[in-house]
Amino acid sequence: MNANFLITVALAVLLTGCNKQKSTEDFGISTAPKSDTENAEALALFKTKCYACHSVTTKTHDEIIAPPMIAAKKRYMMQFDNKEDFVKAVVAYALDPKAENALMKGAIDKFKPMPKQAFEDEDLKKIASYIYDNEIETPVWFEEHFKEEHKYGMGMGNGMGKGKGAAKAK
Repeated sequence: MNANFLITVALAVLLTGCNKQKSTEDFGISTAPKSDTENAEALALFKTKCYACHSVTTKTHDEIIAPPMIAAKKRYMMQFDNKEDFVKAVVAYALDPKAENALMKGAIDKFKPMPKQAFEDEDLKKIASYIYDNEIETPVWFEEHFKEEHKYGMGMGNGMGKGKGAAKAK
């Protein structure tokens, strides 16, 4: 495991360990602001469970083995305008990652569905909530790639007939 990451998490826990806030629960999703400790825990889960495949350190789009998490966040935010639905959808896909359950059809075409993982529901809720509530790291190439892929509307593989592939077929 990356030593810098471990040091960062340890410092975050040490510096924020006594700063816990109580939160209310609504369908298992916190509606109160997260404490620094809860955010540090969610970030640690996010990095250890997601970044192995959804890396932010790739130098080009050609190096990736799965779409970056910022792409997933943007796509799910387009579909779900509230945190509860966003979190439920992300968790549902991560628990049962089949092509027919996917929103990111272009990613499915390129990478196939993600392999089924042994995720805990609570961990996934924390990760999805973290993604929804926070700015997440973006690969250096992503914004340019995103603009290129979405210059005609949605993405290339979303099946809505507005992507770059649809523009060529007209």
